[in-house]
Amino acid sequence: MGIFDWFRRSPVEQRSAMSGFTAELMAARESYISGRRGVAELTATAQGCISLWEGAFALAEVDGTSLLDKRTLALLARSVALRGEAVFKIGDGLIPCADWDLRTKGGKPVAYRVSISEAGGGTSETLLAGEVLHLRIGADPAAPWLGTAPLRRATLTASLLQALESALGEVYENAPLGSQIVPYPEGPETDMTTLGRSFRGQRGRVLLRESVNVSAAGGPAPAVDWKPANVTPDIEKSMSIESLAAARDAICGAFGVLPGLFNSATTGPLVREAQRHLAQWTLQPIAELLAEEASEKLGGAVAIDVMGPTQAFDAGGSARALATIVQAYAQAKEAGLEPGVVDAALARLDWK
Repeated sequence: MGIFDWFRRSPVEQRSAMSGFTAELMAARESYISGRRGVAELTATAQGCISLWEGAFALAEVDGTSLLDKRTLALLARSVALRGEAVFKIGDGLIPCADWDLRTKGGKPVAYRVSISEAGGGTSETLLAGEVLHLRIGADPAAPWLGTAPLRRATLTASLLQALESALGEVYENAPLGSQIVPYPEGPETDMTTLGRSFRGQRGRVLLRESVNVSAAGGPAPAVDWKPANVTPDIEKSMSIESLAAARDAICGAFGVLPGLFNSATTGPLVREAQRHLAQWTLQPIAELLAEEASEKLGGAVAIDVMGPTQAFDAGGSARALATIVQAYAQAKEAGLEPGVVDAALARLDWK
């Protein structure tokens, strides 16, 4: 057998199928990048919701560690709102990581390769899972080690919002708003040019055209031909205003913000209810996830409270509940009941 026959009979190279690990890794990476680079996160609606997350976490009270300071919590909240996850290296303090890759075992991360941004250029390090604080929300069962941002979970609504805002921006930039077409009878071109220049400095542009409704004898044009025609586009017929409002409300809902909070007719009670809804059903659960991760990685019990510092509770209802409890104790004392009986009754109501 010659040397050329040996090359022809060499074993066929086998590559992994597209349903294997390579495809899963590429899909996960694509999901991470697209969720992080979406243009919808640049809209004012998304940034307003993200600022609420950032401000609430900056006000949060932390017990059990000094590493989660106000600056770190605000940075963490913005990263979670935009990316769906946040990674910090545990060192002298919590150092934010700009990018990371990880290795898992049993669906749980065991090692990280992180990139840390520096003013003169970034650095890369390889760390164990115990050296990294990793918070993620909206994790998918297919990839529990990856978080998904609210905008990523509402891709269609986010794309609609971005498309509508871009379209309206182009309309206000390029459409002939306030422009009119003014008919003008036949005359020398120099006179028409001079008349057209005289309209400069006015709002909108004035377009001139020669009249076509002129009598055969060369008489003046009919009066109906002298009426100006407005060329401002009718945006209301496109339903873009209603669609934009619906998309904004949906984005607010994806971030856990009641849409009524940004309504111009919002009153004080609705603002307080929106504040309580955001803190109770969105931010406090995220704080509990962070507290669990910090307790595991920082070696001590950590508690994070968002409800109290943001005053996200019903002060009037709490006052009424306290008055009811005091009155119940007074009535129990008059009836001769033991304090333990009253405490047991309150425990049944889950009042501690």
